[in-house]
Amino acid sequence: MGKRIRRVKPKPGHPHSTLPDKLSNCEMSRYTVRWAKNWLDSRGQRLVENGATSGWRPVTSGVPQDSVLGPVLFNIFIISLLMILNWEVLLTLLRDRRPCQRDLDRLKHWAIINGMKFNKSKCRILHLQEGKRILGCIKHSITSSSGEVIILLCLALVWPHLEYCVQFWAPQFKKDVKVLECVQRRATKLVKGLEGMSYEERLRTLGLSSLEKRRLRGNLIALYSFLRRGSGEGGADLSHGNGSKLLQRRFSLDIRKHFFTKSVVKHWNRLPREVVDAPCLSV
Repeated sequence: MGKRIRRVKPKPGHPHSTLPDKLSNCEMSRYTVRWAKNWLDSRGQRLVENGATSGWRPVTSGVPQDSVLGPVLFNIFIISLLMILNWEVLLTLLRDRRPCQRDLDRLKHWAIINGMKFNKSKCRILHLQEGKRILGCIKHSITSSSGEVIILLCLALVWPHLEYCVQFWAPQFKKDVKVLECVQRRATKLVKGLEGMSYEERLRTLGLSSLEKRRLRGNLIALYSFLRRGSGEGGADLSHGNGSKLLQRRFSLDIRKHFFTKSVVKHWNRLPREVVDAPCLSV
């Protein structure tokens, strides 16, 4: 099966037609903007398989895959999206749904004016199968079973699937935590010489932490950075008590115990004073 490219005239109002304005906003010269526009303009593609061909279809959005400029242009295209969202929503207790709804409305408006459409079917459930498949590929394609090789591959290829946006979807029920931890458990079993050890012993030998502890560590780092930067609007629910302690509020809804600012406070208050008062994260 092959793919052939030819030039066709794009329809206005699609992402390719909005990118030049975004490039201009980044203070690029008009020659650079014109070159990028010509590079993307009038692209089309069709499929060829066993001598049969499909009709030509215009490619009016996206960037050519496996190109050097593709990731750069994509980042420029979506940078305005990062500026319209209120990132402190994560650090609030969400007394109502309005802060989240405002961000969702902004996302919808941004998608409309930029000629894009969100695939809502991909936003309903998180699948761990991709991490499991990659782990299986590592097992069957890597001859070395040393801890250094296996862990480096897992850190680069498997862990990102298990921790992407974890602050939002972190599992709260033991059965879900167990399913997530099972992926790392299988990864540690690939290391030669650790087969007879328990999972906890394998983690200590490899210098790793459980995924649950990694999530907690990430939450504490996020809270430390938030408090050091200044609470702003989101700090209303992270009130200081005596000294370095944070106050925990009571709520009538049981679901609130899983919110970020509720679940992380009890762990924060257990930290030594010299840790929470450290001048920087590296210390």
